Amino acid sequence: MLKTLTFTLMHFCIAFGVTYALTGSVAASGLVAAIEPLCNSVGFYFHEKVWQRFERRQQSTTERPKHAWLHHHA
Repeated sequence: MLKTLTFTLMHFCIAFGVTYALTGSVAASGLVAAIEPLCNSVGFYFHEKVWQRFERRQQSTTERPKHAWLHHHA
C-alpha cells in the first residue's frame, strides 16, 4: 500500500511540475495533476482488458487439441 501511495504522489508531482513548466499557472497545474492520474487509471483499466483478451487468444492457439493428447505424448 505504501508503494502505491508513493507512486501516486510521484505521479501527481510530475504532472504538476510538467504543467507548471509549460504554463506557469499554479491553477492549471493543480487541475492537470488532479485529473491526469484519474484519466490514466481509466485508460489503464481498458488497456488491461485488451491485454487479457490478447493473452487468452495467444493461450488458446498454443493449446493442444484434447483428441491429440496421446499423439503429442508418444
